[in-house]
Amino acid sequence: MRIFNFSPGPAVLPHEVLEQARDELLDWRGGGMSVMEVSHRGKAFVACAAEAEAELRELLAVPPDYRVLFMQGGATLQFAAVPLNLAAPDSVVDFVNTGHWSKKAAGEAQRYCTVNVAADAKASGYCDIPAPAQWRLTSGAAYLHYTPNETIGGVEFHQVPDSPAPLVADMSSTILSRPIDVSRFGLIYAGAQKNIGPAGLCVVIVREELLGRARATTPSVLDYRLVADDNSMLNTPPTFAWYFAGLVFKWLKRQGGLQRMGEINRAKAATLYRAIDESGFYRNPVAPACRSWMNVPFTLVRPELDQTFIAQARAAGLVNLEGHRSVGGMRASLYNALPPEGVAALVEFMREFARRNG
Repeated sequence: MRIFNFSPGPAVLPHEVLEQARDELLDWRGGGMSVMEVSHRGKAFVACAAEAEAELRELLAVPPDYRVLFMQGGATLQFAAVPLNLAAPDSVVDFVNTGHWSKKAAGEAQRYCTVNVAADAKASGYCDIPAPAQWRLTSGAAYLHYTPNETIGGVEFHQVPDSPAPLVADMSSTILSRPIDVSRFGLIYAGAQKNIGPAGLCVVIVREELLGRARATTPSVLDYRLVADDNSMLNTPPTFAWYFAGLVFKWLKRQGGLQRMGEINRAKAATLYRAIDESGFYRNPVAPACRSWMNVPFTLVRPELDQTFIAQARAAGLVNLEGHRSVGGMRASLYNALPPEGVAALVEFMREFARRNG
């Protein structure tokens, strides 16, 4: 029996895509083999990979002067790959720290160049975003890095910040959840396990003019120029994850594209936040102007009921609602494949739980 999965990642995947992958698992495209068994350099998979890239480009309206890379290692590997490719050892890079993942990215970048924390949300407990007018940007910075959505804290930028330096974004929890203007960015990277597909794949979208800047010590498999020149086939890619991502891109188009997905996601989040705010029993700590559509943390006014809430929710078919160990409480992740019916079921459960325990 399928349940409603609120996991922050690896996250829920579209049911019909899972069914298609199941049906094709042993015999892909009539070849008598699984897609996991074919050569990544064979004509069939090369065509599959090119098709997936084309679908993603169409969904995001990626301009022609950007390269789309399908890389291994997840977003965390890009914490190192970005400075290795875009910053010289004596460069300064600017970071906006709004929580756990932007802090980790900055910490990794410090191994390769000088990091200037241009803004830090610490004063708000990482529940708000510092006003851009207060950011202390570096003249001549190699790039400005920010995390549009903090998966753990549930803080999200709802506007793209202006930057005189190339703008770099970890979009792992934002990509494909709504339309974005790719041309505003120098580089976007996103781990697959939220809105793209299985874990292990990372999509990198980089402006062509930023290629070819990698320092000499950059590992070949992390050099964006080399990866781009070999169409992400410099080494054996995560073929199943790439294939599955292509199926998800087609599914998104069938749903009406990113404009429609944005409308659905905004409505899902609004439904849950309304239930929290009106309850008197639940609390969301994030400033309303930067509440995430994708990850909604909340607490109970009686924390001693946390484990009871989790156990009873699980029994009701609502799973993976535990908050991150660093913040506690609850967290509901509302990625593309989580249907509105799942949010409705969660809200009904929350209301009934509050009635019984309030």
